Amino acid sequence: MNRLSNATLADLPADVICPAYDRAAVACGVVHLGIGAFHRAHQAVVFDDALNAGDLRWGIIAASLRSPAVRDQMAPQDGLYTMLVRDGAAEQARLIGAVRQVIVAPEEPQALLAALASPDTHIVTLTVTEKGYKLDPSTGALIESDPQLAADLISLDRPQTAPGYLVAALALRRAAALPPFTAISCDNLPHNGRRLRAAVIALANRHDPALADWIAAEGAFPETMVDRIVPATTPDDIVALAQRIGVEDQAMVKTEPFIQWVIEDRFCGPRPDFGAGVQVTAAVAPWEEAKLRLLNGAHSGIAYLGGLAGIDHVHEVLALPEARHFVESLWDEAETTLSPPAELDVAAYRRELMARFDNPTLKHRTRQIAMDGSQKLPQRLLATIAARLEAGQGIDALALAVAAWVRWQAGVDDLGQGHQVDDPLAAAMASVLEGAGDAESRVAAILAFDPVIPADLAGNAQFATALTHWLAILETQGARGALAAFSGVTA
Repeated sequence: MNRLSNATLADLPADVICPAYDRAAVACGVVHLGIGAFHRAHQAVVFDDALNAGDLRWGIIAASLRSPAVRDQMAPQDGLYTMLVRDGAAEQARLIGAVRQVIVAPEEPQALLAALASPDTHIVTLTVTEKGYKLDPSTGALIESDPQLAADLISLDRPQTAPGYLVAALALRRAAALPPFTAISCDNLPHNGRRLRAAVIALANRHDPALADWIAAEGAFPETMVDRIVPATTPDDIVALAQRIGVEDQAMVKTEPFIQWVIEDRFCGPRPDFGAGVQVTAAVAPWEEAKLRLLNGAHSGIAYLGGLAGIDHVHEVLALPEARHFVESLWDEAETTLSPPAELDVAAYRRELMARFDNPTLKHRTRQIAMDGSQKLPQRLLATIAARLEAGQGIDALALAVAAWVRWQAGVDDLGQGHQVDDPLAAAMASVLEGAGDAESRVAAILAFDPVIPADLAGNAQFATALTHWLAILETQGARGALAAFSGVTA
């Protein structure tokens, strides 16, 4: 079967929505670091909307900082790919044409630096996951012991990290008398713009204090919040799409109708006239906090409990009444810690979240969400727990979610099936937990693990007691037993 490409566009069915602009006339005003499925279903769609609206400055040069896989999927397709929007029985196929080039940074570091330093580039977006920023999840400081960051601290001739590429490119722009670009983190980091700015300035200061001062004075690092559920594409998805549209698309993504991008109104250069789904605002933090503590916090709890129970998908976990009770209870706890913006109706948001979780056509895998838990828990669950404890409030649901994460580190589910603990700190956590003979000692070991557990929780007796209680139940009765026991607990 032929691949999707410019040459096969005319062969597509009439119901496939195609770009309404001349791709050859597009200038690349965006460089994106970390081109995965989420970017292709979120930011790339927003810039594609701008192109469709007639502003041809917003094509994308994308980069993978590690693997050539996405480049190898997209290059034979001239950068085209299909976005399937699924909602129950309804499905819409749309071709996204905004991505004009994909660079594999380890293979072509100078090509990526040239793109970042180009006068056409006004915005740089990043989806490199929490671990890609090389920041300690508890303190926000650079992890100088990280081998890639250590190399960038020595030399930026061939950068190895996202902050390294930004600093090297900003140095080139300053030398060429070009303004800096606006750098927009689109990852689930608390205060992501502030953290990215701090990382870039700290690294720049190690190489050239004058450059660091210029970035601080002239650059822009807006806070942002992004939201769209984008499950991993499976081989079956690719086969089914090929049967539908008559060509093979190795770069397709699938997603839900909902899309949200809240961006702080802080740019240092041009920006598109953002359309539907994008809100430019003076304060992102309240939106970000609500999303992290409600959507992402619940997702992590569902992922670890469902994964331990041997349940593959989010909607299947929520088919259990006791799991729905757990999620609603977790939201009850988290909601008390929020300061929502006036535009956010939290009750309606919770109803909408549950409906999104229930979407059976997305098939969002629990094991996909369970990845990189050490990087996610501080902002998704631990910060909420700290706020509840400070207010003298209970933490039953939140503690059960964290206990499930601790149990996940054993690498085996309740059915005796092994799983990979896909986490940058997996080996370190395994070492910490090795030899801990019971739930109480395992909790003590994990609470002393300061790369994840903040100091205000490490010595908190109420947290330790709740965590030990739920971990013991998980280890003796399994995740289903823990959820059944929880269903009688008053949050």
